[in-house]
Amino acid sequence: MNKQKTKKAASKRFKITPSGKILRGRQLSGHLKSNKSHSALSRYKKQAYVSKPEAKLIKRLMPYN
Repeated sequence: MNKQKTKKAASKRFKITPSGKILRGRQLSGHLKSNKSHSALSRYKKQAYVSKPEAKLIKRLMPYN
């Protein structure tokens, strides 16, 4: 049986915590920041958890993490 490969795009975007939950970055923080409030930009810096149905799919993309 062949080795499974990690999808590099997924490994760069997501982080798996020691408890097994998956962290992701937030949207809307890439550019056009001058139009956004300081509180909004602070919110966008924080990581968020991936929902359980999506976490199942992401774990399949990263078999060794």
